[in-house]
Amino acid sequence: MVSKIARRNKIKTRIRGKISGTAQRPRMSVFRSNKGIYVQLIDDLEGRTLVAASSKGLEGGTKIEIAARVGAEVAKKAMESGITEVVFDRNGYLFHGRVKSLADGARQAGLKF
Repeated sequence: MVSKIARRNKIKTRIRGKISGTAQRPRMSVFRSNKGIYVQLIDDLEGRTLVAASSKGLEGGTKIEIAARVGAEVAKKAMESGITEVVFDRNGYLFHGRVKSLADGARQAGLKF
C-alpha cells in the first residue's frame, strides 16, 4: 500500500515534468499543510521566487475562506510586479477544497491561468 505522501510525490513529479515557469509566466506553486496554505510564483529558468503569500497571520473564517484571501493577496502582489499570467501547479494535491478556493480567489483578483 502506497502512503498518501508517496502518492502525492508521484503525482507532483508527473506534473512538474510537464510544466515550467518563466519570468513572464511564472509557475504558481501551492503548498497546503494542516494549519495553513502557502503560494509562490516561481521563475524556474532563474530558480527564484518572484512573489509569495501565505495564510500566516490571517484569522477569521474557515480554511477555505482564508485560502481564497491568500489567492487574492498573491494576485495583488503579482499585478504590482507586472505579472498577469501564471501556470498553476497544484503540487500533487487534488483540485478541490482549499486549492480550488485559492485558485478561484486569484482568478477573481485578475490573475490569468
